Amino acid sequence: MLVGRGIVPVVVIDDAAQAPGLVAALAAGGIRCAEITMRTDAGIDAIRAATDSLGDADFVVGAGTVLTGADVDRAVDAGARFIVSPGLDDEVLARSASHDVPIVPGVATATEVQRALRAGLDHLKLFPAGVLGGLPMISALAGPFPQVRFLPSGGVSPANAAEYAASPHVFAVSGSWMAPRDLIAAGDWAEITARSRAAMDLVGA
Repeated sequence: MLVGRGIVPVVVIDDAAQAPGLVAALAAGGIRCAEITMRTDAGIDAIRAATDSLGDADFVVGAGTVLTGADVDRAVDAGARFIVSPGLDDEVLARSASHDVPIVPGVATATEVQRALRAGLDHLKLFPAGVLGGLPMISALAGPFPQVRFLPSGGVSPANAAEYAASPHVFAVSGSWMAPRDLIAAGDWAEITARSRAAMDLVGA
């Protein structure tokens, strides 16, 4: 679902009415997915509004900061086509599987990577990547787990996105700099498109 898309923007929306404009701005910059977080009261409605605005566009909307099985149900009902969680939660994994919706759970240790592999998952979010050591941590985990591909999130920026993206152990990078909360609130779609285009150039996608 996310392999080959280069960048997964982490989006925090306070007004669901802004979601269609945001998706259009990201797409105009070459980005083809968005992780709309459930951190705000508007998150679910924003997922629904973004999904409803897509038509047949090659763009996928997912839900982020998914913490419970009930969150999975609500996100999928709103149209989310993938799930991202900050951690590895058995209920969230099981509920995503029951909906047949791809999930990228967060991991921070080798033990969690092993648990994810036992659950049949080999595309994992390393979070918080910067605090955990960034690329050296990914390289270290790739030793015993060469089949795993990571989505680094947390501490990814224009300064290091290209380096992350160049790693053979990374399938996409995750960040919020191309569509930060203040630009979304201001409806500055032109700036978001410009940042999105620059971000895609950085990762070579």
